[in-house]
Amino acid sequence: MIDKLRGICPVLPTPFKSDGGVDVNALSALVQFALDAGVDGLVFPGFASEVEMLSEDERARLLEVVIRTADGRAPVIAGASAPDWEEVVRHGRTAAALGVRHLMVQPPKSVGTAADGLIAFLGHILDALPGLEIILQNAPAPRGSDLSPQAIVQILHALPRIAYVKEETLPAGPAISHILAHAPASLKGVIGGGGARYILDEYARGATAAMPALEIVDAHVALDRAWREGRTQDARDIYVRTLPLLALQAVYRMRLTKHVLMRRGVLANSIVRAPTPEPDAMAIADIDANLAALGLMTEAA
Repeated sequence: MIDKLRGICPVLPTPFKSDGGVDVNALSALVQFALDAGVDGLVFPGFASEVEMLSEDERARLLEVVIRTADGRAPVIAGASAPDWEEVVRHGRTAAALGVRHLMVQPPKSVGTAADGLIAFLGHILDALPGLEIILQNAPAPRGSDLSPQAIVQILHALPRIAYVKEETLPAGPAISHILAHAPASLKGVIGGGGARYILDEYARGATAAMPALEIVDAHVALDRAWREGRTQDARDIYVRTLPLLALQAVYRMRLTKHVLMRRGVLANSIVRAPTPEPDAMAIADIDANLAALGLMTEAA
């Protein structure tokens, strides 16, 4: 059993068939692609998985595929965000029954941003799921609640069983510094998000891990290893090379992730369910050029 989450833990996208159904075989291939790249963990489902477009049954079925394919080679972090704490608990129990030990929860916006309400919401979850380590996800608006670092610190002191914070508000760096400076000793680490667009700043401030999307995970693993080995200039060189593609990913989101994975020969299509901007021919050419510049193009454009 791992002691601490660290390194690159990508959020897996959900592949779909041409008829709109989920594609379990393609998801298994995505897990293998991530493992071959040397990832330190796998996250499913998350925002990048189009989680809001999945039914409860689909979430459970696909999580089982991820766990079965990973087969203990990397820890699986299950996303359990939902509109109410009872549904979070249902997702958590499903994950626990499959052997998951880390659960990531983004409190719904309906709970608000005041620490007292968040402590009550998360407390219900912790009471119902005593065997799981909880990762508190703090995503920016409009999808997330944009919690202040002061509120997060209050939550951590009140609920020491929250083991990690995934901090991805903008700018995340100062928030990470504040949380680490004021958190209780029970906090195991802060994890970066934001598509790894700010990963070096996050690492420099003490983040233990990052949860980017999957499309260039091998580059992110190489960056992470360079940083941890003290090769900071190598890490920065990789980082700078990835930024043009990640800037486009911030706009086109899952469509870019799936397009790139298709270009890399991992996915057969780039079908999405979520309402996401669709890149036109010029945007596709720009995406492909940036992917080629990284030396990661497999399928002919």
